[in-house]
Amino acid sequence: MSKNIKAYLVGSGIGSLAAAAFMIRDAGIPGKNITIFEELSVPGGSLDGGGNAEDGYRLRGGRMLTTDNYECTWDLFKTIPSIDHAGKTVFEETLEFNQKNQSHSRARLVDRNRFKLCVESMGFSMNDRLELLRLTEADEEALGASAITDWLSPEFFETRFWYMWATTFAFQPWHSAVEFRRYLHRFMLEFSRIETLAGVKRTVFNQYDSFVRPLWHWLSDQGVQVQLQSRVTDLDIAQQDGKHVVTGIRYLRGGAEATLAVGPDDLVFVQNASMTDASSFGSMCHAPAKLTKRDSGGWELWEKLAKDRPEFGNPAVFNSSIPEAWWESFTVTLKDSKFFDAMERFTGNRAGTGGLVTFKDSNWFMSVVLAYQPHFRNQPQGVKVFWGYGLHPDRIGNFVAKPMAECSGEEFLRELCGHLNFDYDELMTAANCIPCRMPYITSMFMPRAHADRPLPVPKNSKNLAFVSQFVEVPEDVVFTVEYSVRAAQMAVYELLDVEREVPPIRHHDDSVKVKIDALIKAFK
Repeated sequence: MSKNIKAYLVGSGIGSLAAAAFMIRDAGIPGKNITIFEELSVPGGSLDGGGNAEDGYRLRGGRMLTTDNYECTWDLFKTIPSIDHAGKTVFEETLEFNQKNQSHSRARLVDRNRFKLCVESMGFSMNDRLELLRLTEADEEALGASAITDWLSPEFFETRFWYMWATTFAFQPWHSAVEFRRYLHRFMLEFSRIETLAGVKRTVFNQYDSFVRPLWHWLSDQGVQVQLQSRVTDLDIAQQDGKHVVTGIRYLRGGAEATLAVGPDDLVFVQNASMTDASSFGSMCHAPAKLTKRDSGGWELWEKLAKDRPEFGNPAVFNSSIPEAWWESFTVTLKDSKFFDAMERFTGNRAGTGGLVTFKDSNWFMSVVLAYQPHFRNQPQGVKVFWGYGLHPDRIGNFVAKPMAECSGEEFLRELCGHLNFDYDELMTAANCIPCRMPYITSMFMPRAHADRPLPVPKNSKNLAFVSQFVEVPEDVVFTVEYSVRAAQMAVYELLDVEREVPPIRHHDDSVKVKIDALIKAFK
């Protein structure tokens, strides 16, 4: 029966690509029976990476990886061939790369005087420890839709732990206490080594080149079709025996409206919104445009589907407050190694081994990271690329008297050089900095009730699934590649009755050793 099923995926982010792979690998769906609709001109969703040495490279961001977690992600990439190393999988390629380039940050936090802080101590008071323990031990029902600030005192947000944890995972004090608690449990193994980022793993190149390209290459070889520049505007949903059944997909392509009929045995997987919806890029001379959900179709589609269908979630919880959900990143292309040389001398880390450098007193709460070079497949020798971000883009800079949101790429670099006490004119004469505004980048961290996110396969759904950062996956954490891949695997296995088990979450927080290590770290 599975040979005749057709599957349609709305959006080509990692969740959709993973769903297509699981359908082929584990459910026996022929690749030619799978079609992906994508509004943009390239597949990949939030795992993007583009540009060139002349016009400048650009990334919206990169997601943290570990090999101690990410069970579903590695389950997938253990079966996806590398496109660079014959006979190896993406997982094997990534593992070998990280064995050669191990993370051990020597400059995790830098203060206003450009002093590298000692971060072996988390800086907790006894009250901080007790409050953090109370939050960690509370169940999600008790936490409800509360914010982190409802559980922790103002002094907690001045600890070195908070500066490191917040910038590693992009938390704000007003974000969901439930999500914060989930992170504390899911990454308890990282708690005792947060100052060195020793548990962080990186891909060989940026995550588009290292994850999306090989995955899409494999899917294409299997016959999967993609309709680029096709914006799905709505789904026709009927009621059959008390079940929601998708019967048609409405979309725009080339300015023309079209409807695709969905057969009674066919499946539809929807990316219900995206954290990078309504992103915009600036330049060395201009700040990014200030776009909203009206400039992107993802939120609009989810709002249509959820109207009068509470089991499809509540998008308004996540997209109603840009000031609480946004920040800005920037990608810098350099034609020489002067800045990299200066940073390596200052940090004591070779590029690709240091991880985040956070300027804790920065009004923008700015961090930068120097990846192993080259960071792009087409990056010429002699060209360097690094990436950074600021979690408080609404605030006026320390060295540039403007909010980050109003700054050009040149002003980003002047602010960065100010924090490092570097000579801008000496190090940045040939730099090209492309800023990026992401109005919904941490919208999935907004305080929420349990029912505000749909299940991967919503209750009473016959052939519709959601695969995104905005579904409910018990115990797992959003803002990770793993969350989208796990949601996809759960949805595929449920709709297609796959007998293979979804890889279970590893409960490092149940380990006595991990708990003791975390306790020791908390009292340093």
